Amino acid sequence: MTPRPLEHFRVIVVPGLHDSGPEHWQSRWQRLHPAFERVRQDDWSAPRLETWSARLTQMRLRDPRPTLLVAHSFGCLAAAHSIAHDPRGVAGVLLVAPADPDKFGVAQLLAHDALGCPASMIGSENDPWMSAQKAAKWAARWQSGFVNAGMLGHINAETGLGDWDYGQQQLLALAELARA
Repeated sequence: MTPRPLEHFRVIVVPGLHDSGPEHWQSRWQRLHPAFERVRQDDWSAPRLETWSARLTQMRLRDPRPTLLVAHSFGCLAAAHSIAHDPRGVAGVLLVAPADPDKFGVAQLLAHDALGCPASMIGSENDPWMSAQKAAKWAARWQSGFVNAGMLGHINAETGLGDWDYGQQQLLALAELARA
């Protein structure tokens, strides 16, 4: 059953490198909420920002309903790039453990300012893909809220979060903000 704040939105899951395995919180959320959709990439091991962004944009524009994006790692970069190039229909975005754009050589492609929709970013003190301090700087640049989740690594299956109730609470809060 979809919680009431989410029933007003289409929700698209935007995984990072190698997709999100069955024990990743994104996959678990999809099992909890069968209406959630998942963007599919042709090659999950080849992170190409413009290609991944274009695939997400195509998927978003096939359905006119207001959409919430739930992105992880490189998926956060694809979501930000997609929104910057065509924000139509995006009601909000949850960016979890974003990958460092500098590590992928794409920072210049993400140098835009505000995302133009309600956004919340969750980072971790010990994330090997981007420090919480740097994530907070990107959140400020994109005018996104920022939550330092403490010592949660890359906030993925290896962290052992299960259904990650805290993340679900953040998604519900984002939905409420997007409805306001």
